[in-house]
Amino acid sequence: MRVGVVQMNSRGDKAENLATAERLIAEAAARGAQVVALPEYVSYLGPREQHEANAEPIPGPTTERFAAAARRHGLYLLGGSILERSATPGKYYNTSVLFDPSGAILATYRKIHLFDIDLTGNVTANESATILPGDRIVTAEIAGHRVGLTICYDLRFPELYRLLALEGAELVFVPAAFTLYTGKDHWHVLLRARAIENQCYVVAPAQIGPHEPNAQCYGHALVVDPWGTVVAEAPNRVGVVVSELDFSYLREIRAQLPSLANRRPEAYRGFPVTV
Repeated sequence: MRVGVVQMNSRGDKAENLATAERLIAEAAARGAQVVALPEYVSYLGPREQHEANAEPIPGPTTERFAAAARRHGLYLLGGSILERSATPGKYYNTSVLFDPSGAILATYRKIHLFDIDLTGNVTANESATILPGDRIVTAEIAGHRVGLTICYDLRFPELYRLLALEGAELVFVPAAFTLYTGKDHWHVLLRARAIENQCYVVAPAQIGPHEPNAQCYGHALVVDPWGTVVAEAPNRVGVVVSELDFSYLREIRAQLPSLANRRPEAYRGFPVTV
């Protein structure tokens, strides 16, 4: 499976962001990608005061454009994530949509873990001020392989990834807008850990560079293989990297180092942990 992983600098101009996404999808397709993955908040990344103006229903105008792109190029497309309208005024979902080559929606995933942090003097975020959390773990099948859907801050919650692996995921998508401050120390480590723990491919499209209000994204869109090796990484600019995923290699690793099969859930039941 040949996958194109997109790196963008989305900002407050939705039309420009979508035009860039379509251009990079076309570039990935021209380079032989059968699957293309876009980053988190692909259509709008800016002040929350403009969330209402940029949020949409699903299906809606942005998902229709992504469906058309998937159909035009005959590929699977992970539409990063967009602001999805909810039934609650002033509240939205951070939602990822997966399309098949006909443009049909295969799956939608609403980000479960919201980015509410306060690293005093460095990064403060309160995603839950306008975003509602999802409550469903989502997998889908593409080209005969089970894939899992996650978004950005989900990466810090290994229990989600283990559950996806137990559902059969061989590839997990992580569209992200990681901050520069946290990304420089945590991004590669976390992505490699999730791949190693679950012996799966991890595909992480990313936002890079500045956006309002006064924020900076880390970039470094990655593909990590089931051994934890970074097999593709975007340079520090907007663009796309293309990588080949070898699922026979995944099966070989799982057979030779069967950590998933060696789990002992019966021994874990005595611990006060809720998953």
